[in-house]
Amino acid sequence: MHVYIYDSFVNQKKYQRALANVETRITDLGLNGKICRLGVMTKIQDIVTNEIRRGAKTIIAVGNDQTINQAINALVGSEVPLGIIPIGSEYNTVAECLGINSAEEACDILSARRIEKLDLGKANYFYFLTNASITGKGTVVEINQDYSIEILEKGSIHIVNLPPENKINLPARGKFDPQDGRLELYIKTEAKKNFFKKIIDQSFFTFEKLTINNSSYPLLIDNATKVDPPVEINIAKRALNVIVGKKRNF
Repeated sequence: MHVYIYDSFVNQKKYQRALANVETRITDLGLNGKICRLGVMTKIQDIVTNEIRRGAKTIIAVGNDQTINQAINALVGSEVPLGIIPIGSEYNTVAECLGINSAEEACDILSARRIEKLDLGKANYFYFLTNASITGKGTVVEINQDYSIEILEKGSIHIVNLPPENKINLPARGKFDPQDGRLELYIKTEAKKNFFKKIIDQSFFTFEKLTINNSSYPLLIDNATKVDPPVEINIAKRALNVIVGKKRNF
């Protein structure tokens, strides 16, 4: 049984046509299922737990990055795959990384049912699929409890599992794969030299555990959820089944 979880924002009038097209396409493809709508008093965790108990075979998040991140955290530990139908033209970085570029395309991808088992990053008690980022200046990064780096210049820090296309400008030498059992740390700083800015890129690979601390800024995971430092980050290997498209970023 397919269970479609509609985020509350998709009820806005501007999304009605998109939803109508999705529901028509789902019917044509024989993918009908149960629709659950999120509200003020409704949590994805509760819906997912109850629907899996009732025999759900696929959980489909209908919404944006925030919807997907909540669904990911609800599905960790389950073999039930996650499907995604992105709604709206922004805040759908996760779907794009998985090769899902529109709501209409998502329906065909659900029908093809190409499932990959992916690693997840874990930031304290929260899981993420793509990346985690934080302001660089004032951040202290402790790697494997062996050494630490304090960032003194402006810039950004990224912990990458599945690279968001065209969002971070990652170095070409980086090998980013959500199935390789590791996360990558990418630090980008901006140091002023005379009237010009010199960009200094540094990459650290194959860390087992990372701790990030910044008293002024939160860590943002999957472009959706903020986690207050100090944050311990590690990897959950092959932790989630996801329905992906052919044009995914890995």
